[in-house]
Amino acid sequence: MLIPKIDQKIGIEVYVASTLGIGGVIRRNIDDFVVEEVLVDASKAKIDAAEGKPPLGATDVKQRFLLCILVKRNWDTLIAVKKVAKELGIEPSRIQIAGIKDAKAVTSQYLTIDGVSIEDALKVQFKDLKLLPVGYFHQPLSAYFLLGNCFTIHIRNISHSKATVENRINTTMAEIENIGGIPNFYGHQRFGTTRSITHLVGKALVQGNLKKAAMIFLANPSSNEHPLSRQARADLQSSQNFKQALQRFPLQLRYERIMLSHLVEHQDDFLGAFRRLPLKLRMLFVQAYQSFLFNRFLSARIKSGFSLSEAEVGDYVVNVERSGLPMVRTGRIVDSASLRSINDLINSGKMRVALPILGFKQKLSEGVSGELQLNILEEEGVELQNFKVDVLPEVNSKGELRAIISPVKFSSYKVSADMVAEKRKQVSLEFMLPRGSYATVLLREIMKTRNPIKAGF
Repeated sequence: MLIPKIDQKIGIEVYVASTLGIGGVIRRNIDDFVVEEVLVDASKAKIDAAEGKPPLGATDVKQRFLLCILVKRNWDTLIAVKKVAKELGIEPSRIQIAGIKDAKAVTSQYLTIDGVSIEDALKVQFKDLKLLPVGYFHQPLSAYFLLGNCFTIHIRNISHSKATVENRINTTMAEIENIGGIPNFYGHQRFGTTRSITHLVGKALVQGNLKKAAMIFLANPSSNEHPLSRQARADLQSSQNFKQALQRFPLQLRYERIMLSHLVEHQDDFLGAFRRLPLKLRMLFVQAYQSFLFNRFLSARIKSGFSLSEAEVGDYVVNVERSGLPMVRTGRIVDSASLRSINDLINSGKMRVALPILGFKQKLSEGVSGELQLNILEEEGVELQNFKVDVLPEVNSKGELRAIISPVKFSSYKVSADMVAEKRKQVSLEFMLPRGSYATVLLREIMKTRNPIKAGF
């Protein structure tokens, strides 16, 4: 089965379900992609209904941190947080979230605000952005409290018959259930869908080549981006003229223009140019490269015929909490003496196989898995110590482990007529994924689209 080029560029080189896809398009409308956050106590941040039982034991007795639900439509999470902070007259650092949500979607999530009252929060109202206080909490919110996300997604413009669509979804989901879930790939959003270069910038950074990293970020055009942006990048690529580029780059390329402004004044100071960017963005470059390598490691494992739900000698394994979340700091290497007992624990849901997210302290797997990973690193021309980035130490990464499979709680689906596209079908899917997992990884297995960008990924 052919894998789209954009998937291969981000290290996703396989499908795990052999069933043909249903095709279709997601995000034709913003309301077609709905995300509702779920906390470890099963509290759901509902979009269209008031919360019943207060989440995490929140109370109406005033404490330092106000717990709220943030509902947004077509807003980037971090931009939304900054907007709320500005309206409240506080620094964004006083607002804490458990996780980043999709921008091109309708999403609902919890956040805490340090030192703000319910009365103040009720005054925050913007177009497509709503803040709903639910009570006071004793500490700031963090990923520790996040269990996962519930998704309601509409796939439209499907050309197959209802019977064919139902058969393919049923068969695909049976295949996924049989292996215990979806492969825990990092999805397209991690790398940039229309211009998948974030990991390439990260690779150049870990190799210590700041000029190359900067030029990839600034001047590597994509056929999928806006023509004005594409032309501006192509011109810079050929001219290397930062002053001219600053005049031509569209205003919406905000971070690129920040770097260009610095390079106009300091022609060869690529380090200074990167340090003009937010720290989170600088770190994201390296994290995206780590994610790319993880995707390649997982693709290589699957292509080699190894199971996702069974360990081999040399694999890392991690414990699983009662909630079902993997405990990535409990990693251990499987040896021949422990192989059978560990696989029993995996079968009972108490452990999962894991792969390394590389860093200067995170070693490769051992055995055959380790050999596959070493071969990929040699192809890439990087070593573990490269993740201690001497030229930009603030992006250094120790690395960690990530489970290779993500369970799916599949609630329901419905096939109906597409009300916009004549003689076409649409599917409404409801499912839940654990934190850190990507809905688009499940959708690519169901849809198997030839062009993820045109399909709305």
